[in-house]
Amino acid sequence: MIKFRYICLAIAACAVVSLSSCVGDTPNAKQSPASNTTTQTSQTQVAQSGEAKDVDYMTKLALMKGHLLVAQELLDKNQPKQAEPHIGHPVEEIYADVEGQLNERKVKEFKTTLVSVHDLVKANPKAAKLKTDFTSSMAAVDGAIAVLPATQRTKPAFVLQVINGLLDTANAEYGAAIANNKIAEVLEYQDSRGFVIYANNLYQDISAQMAKDNPEAHKAIKTSMSDLLTVWPSVIPPTAPLKNPEDVSKLVKTIAESSKKVIDAASTKAQK
Repeated sequence: MIKFRYICLAIAACAVVSLSSCVGDTPNAKQSPASNTTTQTSQTQVAQSGEAKDVDYMTKLALMKGHLLVAQELLDKNQPKQAEPHIGHPVEEIYADVEGQLNERKVKEFKTTLVSVHDLVKANPKAAKLKTDFTSSMAAVDGAIAVLPATQRTKPAFVLQVINGLLDTANAEYGAAIANNKIAEVLEYQDSRGFVIYANNLYQDISAQMAKDNPEAHKAIKTSMSDLLTVWPSVIPPTAPLKNPEDVSKLVKTIAESSKKVIDAASTKAQK
């Protein structure tokens, strides 16, 4: 797993400036037009940095979901040994990066749940309890995502940023999986599959709104996403890659460029 890809995808979220230094608090202070403009700009910057933090939070949880989706497929195919690292990665490589935000958002810790199911799949993969514990792990991640307002989780400009984070990581993982026109690293192939599948799931939630409000971007994203999904026909890799990493990168880039237009337009509208 390429761990550095899980480092905060929205660095701007770490640079939140205290509002008290930007906005006048004195009740009898008469603000000039320039002061009002400064206040509005400061409020916009704080709002944007807050959204960047939310994007980072949901992207990390989305990466967890991608891993668990692949693990579920492998368990269904009676491949617990292959499923084990995908169950382990959320707690070993991602949880620590999001733990602080879970505390801030008053989300009940679920590291214990993730560790429990990981230990069980290693020690006794045939245990009936594994299915129950795995379902609890998935529900815990879903619950952590659900603390974000529904209006935000269905806002195209927000969701597209999360999708771009997932696809950027999937692109890197797929590139690491392919060598000499062969799938040399099965784990990375499976990682990338999980991230693309969940990215597509997220896009389905906003596709109707995108088709209505941003038809050109929607067409480009939908077409490229459909092409991407064909690269991973199964959780068990094909004998040879169906697309080379360069072609996958082009599809990811098309989605990112089309998304940027929507994100930029939403940002401009929010600043007015």
